[in-house]
Amino acid sequence: MSIHPTAIVAPGAQVPASCTVGPYCILGENVILGEDCELVSHVVLDGHVTFGSRNKIYSFACLGIAPQDLKYNGEPTRLTFGDDNSIREYVTISRGTAGGGGLTSVGSGCLIMAYTHIGHDSHIGNGCILANSATLAGHVIVEDYAVVGALCPVHQFCRIGKYSYIGGGTTITQDVLPYSLTSIERNNHAYGLNKVGLERRGFTPIQIKQLRVAYRLLQASKLNTSDALAAIRATLTEAPEAEHVQYLADFIASSERGIIK
Repeated sequence: MSIHPTAIVAPGAQVPASCTVGPYCILGENVILGEDCELVSHVVLDGHVTFGSRNKIYSFACLGIAPQDLKYNGEPTRLTFGDDNSIREYVTISRGTAGGGGLTSVGSGCLIMAYTHIGHDSHIGNGCILANSATLAGHVIVEDYAVVGALCPVHQFCRIGKYSYIGGGTTITQDVLPYSLTSIERNNHAYGLNKVGLERRGFTPIQIKQLRVAYRLLQASKLNTSDALAAIRATLTEAPEAEHVQYLADFIASSERGIIK
């Protein structure tokens, strides 16, 4: 076990021998690290925080801190991480609140860049990228392989669909469609399909074509959202390889805040 002599590790913290804890790190008594985790320096881990394996946490990150919620009264809520995440400098992630389910979670294989904030009771999927100073209020859901650009504030209870890409500086107050490109430069609208990202993730030409047709029905037709959704279900969801179109339709139907169209 490599623990720098200036680090403070509370009795009760679980640190496997394969981990590295750098200078001036502070680990609370309810912290559980997985195998091969590395804390570079000046990292603060507080509260009930559990990590999977091979997570790397850079200097001055504060994880598992008390939620910024006036209703929080010291309940033993949690923060969990999967494997292979990179948490960069000055990231802050709050643990959950009793009223929000008691859990904030981050999946596996995520890159959370400098100065990002993830509020209480938020849930980040696998393979996500949150660029510098992305700011997620409480109760935000970021689905698998979504990208949140730099300096993006995201309103409470918003849902960011999987494989979507949000351009830098975009304010998010409604749900972001899966597979979409959304940007402030297009008046905070979804302006097309994240084709390059989908190709990189192995989507087939048929799947991309089906999603493009669905987006045309949503954006380029004169149909309102309900009628466009009905048209998508009627014409596309039963086609071969249409599971992503089905997911898009279900996402729209289940949206509580409305979608950025």
